[in-house]
Amino acid sequence: MKKEVVLGNVMVDCDDERKLQKFYGELLGWDLCELFERPAVRSSSGVVFLFIEEPDYIRPIWPEESGKQQKQMHFDFQVDDILVMVEKAKVLGAVMAADQYGGEDFVTMIDPSGHPFCLCKG
Repeated sequence: MKKEVVLGNVMVDCDDERKLQKFYGELLGWDLCELFERPAVRSSSGVVFLFIEEPDYIRPIWPEESGKQQKQMHFDFQVDDILVMVEKAKVLGAVMAADQYGGEDFVTMIDPSGHPFCLCKG
């Protein structure tokens, strides 16, 4: 049988690695930690986001616009109560994206470094 490759970590480029570590740690309820000499957050199941501050970081634009920095990926988080999590995300520094396409199924937010993420029905 072929051995499956397992996702180790997700590295997130940003303009302020400590700020984004704190944001996602508080938003998701994950532990703040250090891994590979990088600020990180870790879920109880072992999923890890690492954050790296890039000196020439350019915030992505969402929805995408021709000639502007495109998002490379985004997170979808399954939550029990979308509206409660939207408010929590706002208090922590996220903003609701101006364009929404999820209806009652998900809300698109923008994190403090400009990355879009979705809060989805769990």
